[in-house]
Amino acid sequence: MRICEFDYELPEELIAQEPLDQRDASRMLVLNRETQKWSDSVFSAFTQQLRPTDLVVINNTRVIPARLIGKRRPSGGRVEFLLVRELSQRVWETLVRPGSRLKQGDLVEFGSGRLSAEILDEPGDNLRQVRFNCEESFENLLPEIGLTPLPPYIKRASGASVIDRERYQTIFSRNPGAIAAPTAGLHFTPQSLGEISKRAQLVEITLHVGYGTFEPVRTTDIEQHSVSPERFQIAEEAAQKINEAKRSHSRVITIGTTTLRALESAANYKGEIMSGKGDATLTIKPGYQFRIADALLTNFHLPRSSLLLLVSAFAGRNLVLDAYKHAVNERYRFYSYGDCMLIV
Repeated sequence: MRICEFDYELPEELIAQEPLDQRDASRMLVLNRETQKWSDSVFSAFTQQLRPTDLVVINNTRVIPARLIGKRRPSGGRVEFLLVRELSQRVWETLVRPGSRLKQGDLVEFGSGRLSAEILDEPGDNLRQVRFNCEESFENLLPEIGLTPLPPYIKRASGASVIDRERYQTIFSRNPGAIAAPTAGLHFTPQSLGEISKRAQLVEITLHVGYGTFEPVRTTDIEQHSVSPERFQIAEEAAQKINEAKRSHSRVITIGTTTLRALESAANYKGEIMSGKGDATLTIKPGYQFRIADALLTNFHLPRSSLLLLVSAFAGRNLVLDAYKHAVNERYRFYSYGDCMLIV
């Protein structure tokens, strides 16, 4: 299949620029794979979709302030970093702008010189290797001078706002390491989590959202696209509960594409979840046979993206694109701060 087959028209004004005042006030499009139909609902009714035997799985990763704005030495030219993955102590794989102009050995400073960075490689790939230097603890300094790494389609006059630091995190985020939020989880409140625990089981896993989640699909043939690995961790107790749910034919409801990708990557050839740490290496495209996920709560995704490929693999390309067209006509809010879709 070709990536152009996963395109749709979206008016720019439907791209949500701000979070709603209340997290659970979003609209929710419920997509039924069996009937091939959908219905308009609201996220506050999510728990009404649950059965007593269901198991709901959430991703408890926490977004780090991975966006850094600095100056090139000695010219003073503006440089922007997006930290992607820590390779070793203070050495990071980084998206650099303007990456093509910075050569090996070039220096950049941030926070009035409290933090500096040296480019370790020559221009080539999109990702560059960078070594950071500072007299203070890098882990303590980063929250002071780093910004919330909002997606480029969310426009801010000068970086992320104070509101974004809190609202671009799920309320259950606890393990720092992501460079983007698992946005399906942004709709949850303490009340909705409490209601889930009353109606069904709830377990947590961790997948640190990385470059792979939002990396553009640069190939015409989707079979040639590969999603970069992302780190995950599944505790023994969580793995046991998920495996018990599968053995008893209970539904496993995944909150977000990141949760789904972690579970499918952690499943062995028997369809059992293996506990521990690992890399989510799967590139999920139409034709993939799902072993763990039975339902998916997800936001609306960009055209021609790997996430739209994943959702189309789960629910079928034609059904998904028809549902997206309906969502556009009904003026749903799209992308990270937008509304959501429940696929059952």
